[in-house]
Amino acid sequence: QVQLVESGGGLVQPGGSLRLSCVASGSIFSINAMGWYRQAPGKQRDLVATITRGGSPNIADSVKGRFTISRNAANTVYLQMNSLKPEDTAVYYCRATLKNGMDYWGEGTLVTVSS
Repeated sequence: QVQLVESGGGLVQPGGSLRLSCVASGSIFSINAMGWYRQAPGKQRDLVATITRGGSPNIADSVKGRFTISRNAANTVYLQMNSLKPEDTAVYYCRATLKNGMDYWGEGTLVTVSS
């Protein structure tokens, strides 16, 4: 079992930056990929970025060039968000996928981009 705790969300003006962190605990050596998803009010949860255990990133087209994902060892993943736009406003969720295919989710952290 894996527990995920996100942090780093908040209110930021358009054009600003935030860095989200997600720390995993529990069976961390069973984790394969980790990633970030987001859900805006009234919309479905969408992929933002994922990164494999080996460090290979996958970035959604909507944030490519503005967001980067990185991973520290086995249990921490970061999402650096630059040039934020109002449409980036959402709850951001961390996800961990284990080697056996099971998924775990964090509770989410709210990012609000507004002037």
